[in-house]
Amino acid sequence: MIEHYKVTRRVEFRDTDMAGMAHFSVFFILMEQAEHELLRHLGLNVTLADDHGPFSFPRVAARCDYQRAVKFEDILEIEVGIVRLGKKSVTFEFNFSHEGRPVASGQITTVCCRFQPDGTPKSIAIPPWIAAKLSAATIE
Repeated sequence: MIEHYKVTRRVEFRDTDMAGMAHFSVFFILMEQAEHELLRHLGLNVTLADDHGPFSFPRVAARCDYQRAVKFEDILEIEVGIVRLGKKSVTFEFNFSHEGRPVASGQITTVCCRFQPDGTPKSIAIPPWIAAKLSAATIE
């Protein structure tokens, strides 16, 4: 088990709305970026392959709750960790802060899937070697 993995991101001008605040939708992009950084840190990627072919982890749920606004040029600290590692799914937790104050929190749930020849995803058990790496980021 590790503590939350931490990344930082600056609120860019393109991320803001007419009121000058970060648009709510940007937080979903930031969560995905933080997830990808955590996976790379663990030696994984969002697209993987084994002897049976490629597979990935499409999202099945995403949510974000907001506590306070942030603006252009603010630096966000994003903590990400795994709060649930199931047989087929992974739930990531994200906590956003700015200058030590909570900004937002969210979760993304993904399911391990192999894609059929027609492009349809079919859920599969997370391969043991991946589950072992993911368990290092599981928060109790």
